[in-house]
Amino acid sequence: MVSNLNSRIVRAMIALTLLAFVVVYFGLTAYFFFIYEWLYPEFTDDDMLRTGDIVTLGLLLGVGILSASLLGWVLARRIVDPLKSVAAAARKVANGDFSARASLSKGNFGEASDLVNDFNQMAGRLQRAEAELKYSNSAIAHELRTPLTILRGRLQGLLDGAFFPSPELYGRLINHVDDLSAIVEELRTLALSNAGQLDLQYSSLDIAVEVEAALASLEGHFNAAGITVTRNLCCAGLRADQSRLRQAFVAVLENCCRYAPQRSVHVETGVDEQHVFFRCTDTGPGLPDESRARAFERFWRADDSRGRKSGGSGLGLPIVKAIAQAHGGDAVILPIDEPGLAVEIRLPCQAIPIV
Repeated sequence: MVSNLNSRIVRAMIALTLLAFVVVYFGLTAYFFFIYEWLYPEFTDDDMLRTGDIVTLGLLLGVGILSASLLGWVLARRIVDPLKSVAAAARKVANGDFSARASLSKGNFGEASDLVNDFNQMAGRLQRAEAELKYSNSAIAHELRTPLTILRGRLQGLLDGAFFPSPELYGRLINHVDDLSAIVEELRTLALSNAGQLDLQYSSLDIAVEVEAALASLEGHFNAAGITVTRNLCCAGLRADQSRLRQAFVAVLENCCRYAPQRSVHVETGVDEQHVFFRCTDTGPGLPDESRARAFERFWRADDSRGRKSGGSGLGLPIVKAIAQAHGGDAVILPIDEPGLAVEIRLPCQAIPIV
């Protein structure tokens, strides 16, 4: 049976004490019997080790062993206690209790503190990931339930003769199917991004051209929402996935259509010292400071300005952030003085000539 670390450290300290005693004893013996007589010719038998000397050596050996045992036990406790705490917490985490944390007593060495802190941080991330997974599963079920219920109701009505088949009815059913397909594709994009498997097809492009194309594709939506769009699009070349990048731009602009109707939207592109950026600022209701940190969470919506009745799946901004991070950049919400929301996509700055 493998011995525990406590006993092994104590035995090691005792062994070191015995080894030191043996070295000292035999060194002294060699000195007295082989060197001392040559150095001191007047040496007599009366000068040999006496019984008291032997007893003294024995007492010193006993004190050394006891001291080594005590020191080894204290050292072993300081080493083993954090390991036992981490092991106990790890077993709880393995059994599904992600709230388990390792503890650290006073006086432990720095490496033990680093081990406990790193483990607790890992357990905290696992706990947050589990909570997010549970919330996401519930939110996915909720998002899919509504269009599926509507589809089933309409189809049941057609079967029972309650609804008369018409192109308009079939068109609405197709729109519900398209909504389901969009949610599934958004979930797939997020899953690939989280796994680091989001496939990107890089090409040289101008971010201003792509944003202009996204604005053109949503012109009808802006007009229907009564939104006035202003732009300041400066050329900025980079290598990126054209379709994914345009998907991110469209997602940001669609948010403006949903949550800032009858307002104004200002769109900018350009290059700063480190990034190529796309910035979209609207004059809508915006988000309170405490909600901005959650804006990129999946399925999250603010209660007042961004409720489910406004439309959208709650996956738009998370997908924007996932696409930006897949390109080595990020998406952030900028603080602004006026009411509204400013979303910026930052991508690594690259010197790509515009032709």
